[in-house]
Amino acid sequence: MKKILIYIAALLFVLTYETASAAQLEVKKNMDQTNAKTRIATLAGGCFWCVESDLEKLPGVLKVVSGYTGGTGANPTYEDYGKKGHVEAVQVFYDPAKITYEKILDAFFRHIDPTDAGGQFGDRGPYYRSVIFYHDEEQKRLADKSREALGKSGRFDKPIVTEILKFTKFYEAEEYHQDYYKKNPLRYKYYRHGSGRDQFLEKIWKKETDPAIPASGKIYQKPDEQTLRKKLTPLQYEVTQQEGTEPPFQNEYWDNKKEGIYVDVASGEPLFSSLDKYDSGTGWPSFTRPLEPGNVVEHEDRSLFMSRTEVRSRSGDSHLGHLFSDGPAPTGLRYCMNSAAMRFIPKEDLEKEGYGRYRKLFEPKRP
Repeated sequence: MKKILIYIAALLFVLTYETASAAQLEVKKNMDQTNAKTRIATLAGGCFWCVESDLEKLPGVLKVVSGYTGGTGANPTYEDYGKKGHVEAVQVFYDPAKITYEKILDAFFRHIDPTDAGGQFGDRGPYYRSVIFYHDEEQKRLADKSREALGKSGRFDKPIVTEILKFTKFYEAEEYHQDYYKKNPLRYKYYRHGSGRDQFLEKIWKKETDPAIPASGKIYQKPDEQTLRKKLTPLQYEVTQQEGTEPPFQNEYWDNKKEGIYVDVASGEPLFSSLDKYDSGTGWPSFTRPLEPGNVVEHEDRSLFMSRTEVRSRSGDSHLGHLFSDGPAPTGLRYCMNSAAMRFIPKEDLEKEGYGRYRKLFEPKRP
């Protein structure tokens, strides 16, 4: 009984500050409408753990689900999907207002070997081959166009063999396969390195041509588990790694009015600027837009019996907070963040901290 009361109290706490008002209920309604407009891309590129991990980091992608498709046998499992003619695949749920199907295909091709008809990297067999499953004629047209453009680019010295097939039915994989890279980070990293996937991609694309790398050229990465434990405070770890929420009005930056930028406390990637920060009255630091949109990833969050949009950092994969549509102009958005997920760098420290390129944002405008 005590545990139940504690859970109810925690639930009421979150609801009080994030959904109690009429405005917040309207936000939830708007999000449900947005979800109704969600589009789906179905793609196969070898191990679905890796494809899910890569595509889920794209801005505008809400979620990615691993599964099986392309075969004729019903209800495939991990033990028999290959015998039933299916391939490992993912379904990408995305907001077409924030990312296009073409950009998803571009990212997909940059994370596979489209010249390999016998599988992908360390995984061999037809059930690991690369396929684009189109849902309508427009997707087919765009898939054909994307594949043709890649073939003419001269990037590869072999023909592009990625298939383009009509989508039929998708079967979700077992629960332990979903978000495997988050649930088993060490095993995932060991598998991925052993497969040779990243080594191949590094050789073909190089860092400077990968759209996932910021224009600054600096690469931000999530530290390993041991480093995270040492680097982060218990609250920072709970918020960023376990999707926790800090108390309102009792956190470091909710009332911070200094000029500067906010970066991921774990990876250091730039996230928000004080120029876009405003007092939302919620007790958490709030922003109208990201400083670097490519460093912020949105996911559908259906926890706590509601539908919300979770915000995470792209490279650090840190839970940052949630996005609402009740913000002020010019965007009408409210990025409601946890202070514990970020580190603030004052404008006078930007150069020595390695973020000098943002110093000009805070310089007086010339008449």
